[in-house]
Amino acid sequence: MEIKLKIWRQKNATSEGTFIDYILTGVSEEMSFLEMLDFLNTTLIERGDEPVAFEHDCREGICGSCSLYINGRPHGPGNLVTTCELRMTRFKDGDNIVVEPWRAKSFPVIKDLIADRSAFDKIMEAGGFISVNTGSAPEANSIPIMKEASDEAFDAATCIGCGACVAACKNSSAMLFVAAKVSHLALLSQGRAESARRARAMVTKMDELGFGSCTNTGACEAECPKGISLAHIARLNREFLKAGIKS
Repeated sequence: MEIKLKIWRQKNATSEGTFIDYILTGVSEEMSFLEMLDFLNTTLIERGDEPVAFEHDCREGICGSCSLYINGRPHGPGNLVTTCELRMTRFKDGDNIVVEPWRAKSFPVIKDLIADRSAFDKIMEAGGFISVNTGSAPEANSIPIMKEASDEAFDAATCIGCGACVAACKNSSAMLFVAAKVSHLALLSQGRAESARRARAMVTKMDELGFGSCTNTGACEAECPKGISLAHIARLNREFLKAGIKS
């Protein structure tokens, strides 16, 4: 099939970007979206043009690096899918497809479709860990954990840090990401000792990095490829409140 692409091109972080139109023929419905971009780049290279820079790694919906804004939605059409899991069967012959990088002050564009999401790493460095003595692995049943709590912690831990929640939010808030990281540790015994300090440290770093505030519109949950629940934001608020009371 033939598709019409409108892709954001930006030489580097300091230059101004613009949309460039491409017409791509011979696209197979069996391709993934990233394979379609590979096909486009092969075509561009063959005619002596610079390929489109985009980020990817696992192509299995695990790493979160394939973050693209497609036709006005983070990761494109469909629910609970990352860009690398998106198939061209979602599109039809003659479609116009607009492809952009994440749009957020805290995620500056590096080049073309690649945004710098290292702000998430800085939030994790601020408190997304537990302080334990290293050594051999402890006995698995030495600290019993209720199944309900472990299941909820696992659900929160499925967050891949792709940034779709930030891209979808009108305020570019990172609350769902921070809530998922705080929640999965707060639910486990190993993480309880530092839960108050962790919540305050991560929220403070989030604000420091320029992420917006949460106004509970729910766009983050709706566009999260892993279906992280807004309920985790409620837990983050409780943990943050406890930190204020303790201090």
